[in-house]
Amino acid sequence: MCSSSASLALWASSWLAGASSPDDVIDAMSEWAPMHLVGAGDAGAAASFGLQHPGYVEGIAGLLQAIRATAGAEMRSAFGDDRVRLVLPAPGAVSGLPANTDFSRAALNAGQAVIVGASGNHGIGVVPIVEGPDVLRWTVYSIVVPEHGHREQGLGEAEYEMREAVRGAADALAQMQSLPTRTLQSDPRARIAALIADAARHRYPAEMSDRAFRVLESADRVAAILTVAAGSAPSEAPTATAAAAREELVRPLWAAVRTARTIAVATSIEAAMHSA
Repeated sequence: MCSSSASLALWASSWLAGASSPDDVIDAMSEWAPMHLVGAGDAGAAASFGLQHPGYVEGIAGLLQAIRATAGAEMRSAFGDDRVRLVLPAPGAVSGLPANTDFSRAALNAGQAVIVGASGNHGIGVVPIVEGPDVLRWTVYSIVVPEHGHREQGLGEAEYEMREAVRGAADALAQMQSLPTRTLQSDPRARIAALIADAARHRYPAEMSDRAFRVLESADRVAAILTVAAGSAPSEAPTATAAAAREELVRPLWAAVRTARTIAVATSIEAAMHSA
């Protein structure tokens, strides 16, 4: 699993669809941290969901209540397939975020968030922040849910692109390692394997398709390779030209990873909702 937001989006959707229990969601999220703190990012969210603002309360129950209150009624009506969304923003890639909001700024800083609600209506945006190895802090923002753009890719295209991205990431790692580098503390292959194993320890809902799982697994592999490649720093500060060339090499690969992850999660959520 790539992020706590992906876990929340998948497991909360499974719960809303009746395929998982609240305890299943809590157990899955506890794999990210033993302690979860939940609070509101604005007075509106605090008033609507009984959350602290400012301040945070221990336990994920308040977060689930906010999700249920936002999506629960619409789940039994014509709410559409964008009721729960994973967003993975990055500098220059902020599609899917409401413009100029505290939520958008927090989501961009975190690189991840979950949006709950119908497009064009009032909903919530949820952003996690890691506070040490044992604490995950969730902030709930009241937002107007932006329109969900048409997805140009399906799982089949995403799976193909991830196969290509694995090769591209391996090439990027090889190119970076061909430069004079500092002495590495461990073998790159071992570090890649460790990152992949860490991602694999998180559970997915049982109803997730094999293809969606393969796409997420491939995305985790590409991300691990790129992370290790970034750690293979040159022994001397790179020139501006060299730094720009490396960025140009990895930027499209990271973009492909984000796209594949959001597509796999979105299609899994749609399948869960259609089966409800």
